[in-house]
Amino acid sequence: MGKVWRGLAIVAALALTGALLWPIFKPAGPTPPQGGGRRGGEAGAPVPVLVASARVADTPVYLEGVGTVKALNSVVVRPQVDGQIVEIAFKEGQDVAKGDVLARIDPTLYQAALAQATAKKGQTEAQLANARRDLVRYETLVANKAGTVQQLETQRALIAQFEAQIRADQAAIDSAAATLGYTTIRAPISGRAGLRMVDVGNLVRAGETSGLVTLTQLKPISVLFNLAQQHAPRVMTALASGAGVPAEALDGEARIVIDRGALAVVDNQIDQTTGTIRLKAEFPNAELKLWPGGFVNVRLTVEMLRGVIVAPSAAIQRGPKGAFVYVVDGDRAAVRPVTVRQQDETDAVVAEGLAAGDRVVTTGFARLTDQARIAVGSGGDRPPPRPQVQSAPADQGGANAAAPAADPAAGQGERRKRRREGGGPPQ
Repeated sequence: MGKVWRGLAIVAALALTGALLWPIFKPAGPTPPQGGGRRGGEAGAPVPVLVASARVADTPVYLEGVGTVKALNSVVVRPQVDGQIVEIAFKEGQDVAKGDVLARIDPTLYQAALAQATAKKGQTEAQLANARRDLVRYETLVANKAGTVQQLETQRALIAQFEAQIRADQAAIDSAAATLGYTTIRAPISGRAGLRMVDVGNLVRAGETSGLVTLTQLKPISVLFNLAQQHAPRVMTALASGAGVPAEALDGEARIVIDRGALAVVDNQIDQTTGTIRLKAEFPNAELKLWPGGFVNVRLTVEMLRGVIVAPSAAIQRGPKGAFVYVVDGDRAAVRPVTVRQQDETDAVVAEGLAAGDRVVTTGFARLTDQARIAVGSGGDRPPPRPQVQSAPADQGGANAAAPAADPAAGQGERRKRRREGGGPPQ
């Protein structure tokens, strides 16, 4: 009987041990399907996306190049006479106008030369006056047959000689006066003075290569840049229209417009070494943001496409068969091939494949496939704001306006609703 009780006790102990260990070693059941994967829209929850509508707009056609800022006029001011600098009348970095006094050279020697030339002319004029009085006497003697005709003609020649000498003396006076004027050095152009090369008391000589200072015109200013030779016909066509070719100077990242101007000159030949053509655009540079010698990006507007279909560049995807977009079809996204005519960092001009009002996906491509179920997130169906560099026409019907920021509380409520319905977090 004792053996039976011991056996029952062992069985009870094993049963209790199994009951305690069962939750730990219980085999895992099948995992419920989760939204996502390569076909997340079909396997589970809809894929969260943002969308925008294609629209009709006027879009400019741009040509871009890298250019160098160059002053329209730059002059090295050099002395034209020898002498000692007695005055410097400008400050480094000062804006000067044409004709302003920049410096003065000691004029003592040149004033003396002018006085000498003036005195020489006075001497010749006195001799001429005496010769004319003698001519009157000779004419009287010849009339009374008391003098010879030869003496009369000789006197007339002497008068002509003095008259010529007076003209020579006047030329010498003009030369001395001009030389004296060179002792006052004036600005030949309006511009900004650079670093001064000489100081008061220095002896300067005519034609010194270093000069006194360099004057540079900053308003307006030009930019020299190159374009590929295949763009030359489009540029020439735009110039021939007579309306001018607008040009924009952009910063190094080609995002911010520094200044706006117009194309001024197209070179008369193509560089065979590089296969490019050289162009020059002029800018007013009212705020002095362009500086000679600097590098900037230049963008020309050579054409305006009127009434074309425009979609956000973010919607354009690339595949083995070319460009395509995801078009919203009810609660699904359908792949549609498109032909892109031109594209920049903001907008793409679609020649074929889209119509005005078509809604295209702009964000959320990671889990998106053809015919996948989608959920349009808050803030969708609005075109993104254009960056500062984009020049929009005056009236676009609000198509280029920036979308207002979404309400954070509304966004949190939308995410909680999706989680209750089994959806994943919005991207």
